[in-house]
Amino acid sequence: MNSVSADPQLAEPYLLGWLASLGLDIDYVRAEGNTLYYLGASGEEIPVADFAGGYGSLILGHNHPEITEYARQLLASQTPVHAQFSRHPYANDVAVALNRILQRELGTEENYSAIFANTGAEAVEAAVKHAELDRGLRLAALRTLLDENLATARAAVAAGAVVAAEAYRLVGVDPQAGTAGTAAETGETGGTGAAGVTGTAGFEVLAAAVVRHNAAQTGRPPVFLTLEGGFHGKLVGSVQLTHNEGYRTPFAALATAARFIPPESPQALKAVLESERATVFDLVVRDGTVTVAERNSPVFCAFVLEPVQGEGGIRVLSEEFAQEIQRACAEVDCPVIVDEVQSGMGRSGDFLASAALGLRGDYYALAKSLGGGIAKTSVMLTRQSRYRSEFELVHSSTFAKDAFSCFISKKVLEILEADDGAAYRAVRERGAKLLGMLEAVRADFPDVVKDVRGRGLMLGLEFHDQSGSGSGAIREAAPLLGYTVAGYLMREHRIRTFPTASAVNTLRFEPSLHLTDAEIDQLERALRGTARLLRAHDGAGLTGTATDA
Repeated sequence: MNSVSADPQLAEPYLLGWLASLGLDIDYVRAEGNTLYYLGASGEEIPVADFAGGYGSLILGHNHPEITEYARQLLASQTPVHAQFSRHPYANDVAVALNRILQRELGTEENYSAIFANTGAEAVEAAVKHAELDRGLRLAALRTLLDENLATARAAVAAGAVVAAEAYRLVGVDPQAGTAGTAAETGETGGTGAAGVTGTAGFEVLAAAVVRHNAAQTGRPPVFLTLEGGFHGKLVGSVQLTHNEGYRTPFAALATAARFIPPESPQALKAVLESERATVFDLVVRDGTVTVAERNSPVFCAFVLEPVQGEGGIRVLSEEFAQEIQRACAEVDCPVIVDEVQSGMGRSGDFLASAALGLRGDYYALAKSLGGGIAKTSVMLTRQSRYRSEFELVHSSTFAKDAFSCFISKKVLEILEADDGAAYRAVRERGAKLLGMLEAVRADFPDVVKDVRGRGLMLGLEFHDQSGSGSGAIREAAPLLGYTVAGYLMREHRIRTFPTASAVNTLRFEPSLHLTDAEIDQLERALRGTARLLRAHDGAGLTGTATDA
């Protein structure tokens, strides 16, 4: 299963050692469809059914023949990879193709501008960066408006305009505070009447309080909103949007923290929005009277979410909560970033998993299957009404938007869209077959299998907690049960899958749309074997050890 080398192991040796302890340190030599191959002791190829699918990167399978042949043609024709800072019509072709699909699924005619990247986490970070640039520009425009209106109000008061008494009450200022000294020095008079307050001295006290309040509110750091259980990458910024504390906490000092909201909790969403809301005071002149109007200050940078949480345990956002997020974010002008890195590209049975929820994002992040299992590419899409062209001058990537990746991405989209979306129909049909099998296993082993969930070919099976098992080996494995089960599935059934990273009792199943009945049957035998071992508290059988300590 492993190639032997005398060289020191310098490429992530700790991780490799841990994989070896589970029997997952396999050196694969070939791949096609849903199958990976490694060499046996005699050099023969041994097939492994791959249900991990590159964590959702292989909706068309390993080495799809049409894509690999096209890649050969591109390389043989010496397609330029590095032609930065030049015209890239192939990138625009991908953007146009994506827009046609999005407009169909979202029922809109609005275009989305494309910024290309290399990985899903980079696409998410590009969306967050753009959202913050947009917030900063909106904030600057608000500050300019407030300054202009303050100057107008000051001039109006100097010309004899009255300041509404309600303005002082709203800001929390005594209209007579400080007026005596100022009047004695300047000879100005002022007073409070039924209609309001006259004189510049009282106004300046009000103006100073308004300026202080506004400076504090507009100077607040951006607020990021996201969901508990979410995963959006492990880069400096994106890891702070990832709920798993093990990934996030060591780097908390490097980026702005996010507010995590429990999924399916409109009350919690409302409470967070209200507690984080920022408002400024705007001094305006109406009919010769200076009043104060409250305005929202753009403190919310973005709400980042997955329509189907991948690493959080394959959890599908409900249509009701998705639309509540849409409504609540619209009220406070908080853009929605939809992370479709794992759930997109047809994996849910629709091109966008979020489209079926009635959710329309201001931003989308796509990656994984966009590269057809060969190219490392991703894209961030921004709706035109929010797009800031300035972003193109402050964000770039050496390898993004290259011809090879773009041509491959375009080919992937053509395959998905061919025959009036036959690929999406295949995903729905194969997904229903796989889901039915998983539900049958759960029905026969309710004491072992806690839940089955997901959409299309993004499915999860969750085991009950095994910390109370009668087997010492199973109790010891319980904190990372999914990895122990993955080792058993590989060792005994030649099936490759892994638990979700932040919910390790849940196994993920993300095969390609070419999933066969035979592969589903193979997985069913393996899962039933797993369930029987857990039910029987057979730690030796599950772990492959001689004894059940």
